[in-house]
Amino acid sequence: MPSPKFSKEKFWLEPPSEQQRKQLEEELKLSSTNLKSHAWYHGHIPWEVSESLVSNHGDFLIRDSQSSLGDFVLTSRWEQKTLHFLIRRTAVQTRVQFSLEGEAFESVPALVHFYVGSRAALSRWSGAQIHQPVNRTLPLSCLETAFCTATGPPTCRRGPGNVNRQEDEQTDGGASNNSEFNTEHHLPGLLPPPAAPQSRSPCSSRTASVAPSPSLPRRSVSTQPTVSPDGTLHRHQPPSSDADGSCYTELYPGPQSYVERLVEEGSTGLGLLRVEDGNVYFSPVVETVSSFKPSRYQSPLMPKENKPLEVGILRRVKELLAEVDPRTAAKHITKADCKMARILEVTPEMQRMMGVSFGMELLTLPHGQQLRLDLLERFQTMAIMLAVDVLGCTGTNEERAGLLHKIIQIAAELKSTMGNMFGFATVMRALELPQVSRLEQTWMALRQRHTEGAILYEKTLRPFMKSLNDGRESCPLSNTTFPHILPLLSLLEKSVAVGEGTEPWETVEVGVDVVMFHLGAARTVAQLGGIYRSNAETKLQGFQEQAEVLELFLTDFQMRLLWGSRGAVENQALRYAKFEQVLTALSNKLEPPAKSH
Repeated sequence: MPSPKFSKEKFWLEPPSEQQRKQLEEELKLSSTNLKSHAWYHGHIPWEVSESLVSNHGDFLIRDSQSSLGDFVLTSRWEQKTLHFLIRRTAVQTRVQFSLEGEAFESVPALVHFYVGSRAALSRWSGAQIHQPVNRTLPLSCLETAFCTATGPPTCRRGPGNVNRQEDEQTDGGASNNSEFNTEHHLPGLLPPPAAPQSRSPCSSRTASVAPSPSLPRRSVSTQPTVSPDGTLHRHQPPSSDADGSCYTELYPGPQSYVERLVEEGSTGLGLLRVEDGNVYFSPVVETVSSFKPSRYQSPLMPKENKPLEVGILRRVKELLAEVDPRTAAKHITKADCKMARILEVTPEMQRMMGVSFGMELLTLPHGQQLRLDLLERFQTMAIMLAVDVLGCTGTNEERAGLLHKIIQIAAELKSTMGNMFGFATVMRALELPQVSRLEQTWMALRQRHTEGAILYEKTLRPFMKSLNDGRESCPLSNTTFPHILPLLSLLEKSVAVGEGTEPWETVEVGVDVVMFHLGAARTVAQLGGIYRSNAETKLQGFQEQAEVLELFLTDFQMRLLWGSRGAVENQALRYAKFEQVLTALSNKLEPPAKSH
């Protein structure tokens, strides 16, 4: 790996190789008690680099203190200032504790979890809080090698033009000789930056790329595309190039989905190649039509043409849902979710067309709009289908309560066993639909017959879902196959309705904070597609899917079931409006609303 170039303002690192990505994945799969398993821990990186990484309000990371062995430093961004807080390690009898200014914790992860979850100030003097982590995209061993801090003294030769680096932290309240240091940062409990070295290594004149997210296989000389503020997609030349640093790459609208284009074009993708100044570029294709094709969809569970909510098909759906156990259902849902979102089974040809390696990165880019719309369609359609399963159960309250219990168990499996936050949010949406939540007699029967399920839903699942939406809860990366991206989808595609009620950011008290949290989380999600894929492959290893059960959780099948072969292709808003009326009618039939006098 080439020696990195960095200064206080900028630094550059090569995109991670496949081997480095695998090393990172292995680190993040370690036990949560191991500090290496947390992506916000960056090990022995210089303070200059840490300051380059925390760019947004509320960003933070943890690094090793290089002046106080065994201690750590929390670097954060707050009110347009970069702050450094020393995390002190103290021995208390036979235990070790970690603290900032106040409460002590048994571990650094426990300290981080407390300050992120509670939004407590890191110190009285600064009032700074931490909201979203900045996650590393390289393994710790690579970062240590890159910055020559794995062994030996704090000074390190990097070749001509490089000089010794001083210790980066000083004691609290210590004076700083750095003339560039803003004295407003210098508050009790904070670590000022060190004295500036007399000279620095030359820094690349091009725009810095801060620990870039995983890019495509390096089949061309171009690197990861970036998006300028005006929405223009660019590809940057590698640092060895003598070019000016970037060139404009045109986006090609595509009249088909990526899958359809691959079927027609084969594996060559020749239409995507461009050559400029001897360099080969793969231009991303803008997907302009949905990947769902209900009118062409064929299933052994339904005829070639069907009407909405046909009794025979509904009966078979109910039988299959009743037969499958919650964990198996959660695995089928997760496989369908991850494949549709391009977390799993992403071919090199599909990567070239997307311009990125995984769907989690595509959905954060301007030309990922169709994927965002398709994910919202899947979310809404699956929730409606599960609600129909409950509302169409015309048996006793106890039978409906048993079905509710089954769906709650599936939600719990998606959350804890599969780490599929998208699937979890979808199932929770079905349970929280007003037509389902108003069934007082059914929920009463649930509390009486399935008390543990009712408690799980009320005391664990619902509060967790709210915390996810409010940005007060995060999921362990080592367990996540599909992150919680619904708030981001709603932010970016506001015109598409995903349910009634206000979004978390539409309340004055927390609106901006919640928006900033989810936008910050999007940056992290975009970088970790390989981790999600690896987690999904591990959790689905050896899984033998049942073809008919998988059908139930495919969006094309659900669209045909709900709206019929003709209605499934109608305008989306019209489809949802019609089904809102259907759900309300089914709900009122089960438990008629009280008459007002």
